[in-house]
Amino acid sequence: MMLRIYLNNERLSIGSTGISVLKSLWDIDKERLKGRTTEVLRTNLQLDNISNGLLNIFRRLEFSDDLCLERIKEEFLGKKGDIDTFMALFEKHNEDFRKQVGVSVSATTLRKYELCKRHFAEFLKQKYGRTDIKLCELTYTVIYDFDLYLQTVAGQCRNTATKTMKIFKTITILGRKLGVLHHDPFANYHFHLELVDRGFLADEEILKIVNKKLTRPRLSLVRDIFIFSCFTGLSYIDVANLTPEHLVNMDDKQWIMTKRQKTNVESNILLLDIPKQIIAKYSNKTYRDSKLFPVLSNQKMNAYLKEIADICGIGKNLTFHMARHRGFYKRQITNRLTCLLMKVGNDKETSELLYSTLFCHFKEPLYLLQR
Repeated sequence: MMLRIYLNNERLSIGSTGISVLKSLWDIDKERLKGRTTEVLRTNLQLDNISNGLLNIFRRLEFSDDLCLERIKEEFLGKKGDIDTFMALFEKHNEDFRKQVGVSVSATTLRKYELCKRHFAEFLKQKYGRTDIKLCELTYTVIYDFDLYLQTVAGQCRNTATKTMKIFKTITILGRKLGVLHHDPFANYHFHLELVDRGFLADEEILKIVNKKLTRPRLSLVRDIFIFSCFTGLSYIDVANLTPEHLVNMDDKQWIMTKRQKTNVESNILLLDIPKQIIAKYSNKTYRDSKLFPVLSNQKMNAYLKEIADICGIGKNLTFHMARHRGFYKRQITNRLTCLLMKVGNDKETSELLYSTLFCHFKEPLYLLQR
């Protein structure tokens, strides 16, 4: 016999009762065995004890905030866990993550989870006037309201809110794996990302930035590092991580040999004249941690790039990431296979966008790519 409990039109299976009966003796209406034999009476008494035990648990929790099917099941099975609230689960996840920073997790990733936790705490306070909720209270309604809160009160755009919700879902997945969350609140929730025109820089715009005389040292530095990224395809963090050890000479040619921090994929990049000149410009200076360039924070770089765009008369939202979305280095014939591998995105959407940029801006025949 299997045991199932019901509460507020919801049901939850507890598992086997450990009792076996003949199907012919079972009374479906009374949910007991038919007959007056000693074996039947003993089995019915066992079922009565189970029913009364569940009823006592319900009465004890009836007027508390803990009343839910999962809590009744935990009480009945004697398996009440130490983690019974969502914020406690969130804190456990972040604490475990904190121990892995510098080993297998970056500090940036941890900050994303901390920010998500802070948003949810503020949401609970504003929406429900509470500081925490029981795991059994985390329903689709709470998920929906939190998503709405992120887009309205928190002021996040659609895609940013979706990314925050994906981080939030990671915590619920951990709860289910630990056995403290017995349902999936995201069961009927669907993630949706809106297509965004990330833009790209044409060669003429790159030349404007290269040839513009910038008198402020900070703008000149940001311009140099941005142009270096344009001609190597390296992302912000990969440029920031470069050291002189990543520069390798092979067959009288200079290469950058490194690994992408995000994917740990090897990147071997043949250096052209402009990147070489930028490296030479900063080669006689010593920087923190022996880095190749004195790279500023990503926020400052993007802020200064917008200032550079205004000075150069470029009417685009210039960001450092746009360096990887330009016209695919038409002059870098010998390095195109490497560039093509580097340009493939981390998801289908990004890959399609990058490939479309490739075929829109390559004027030479495709066989050059295949060499």
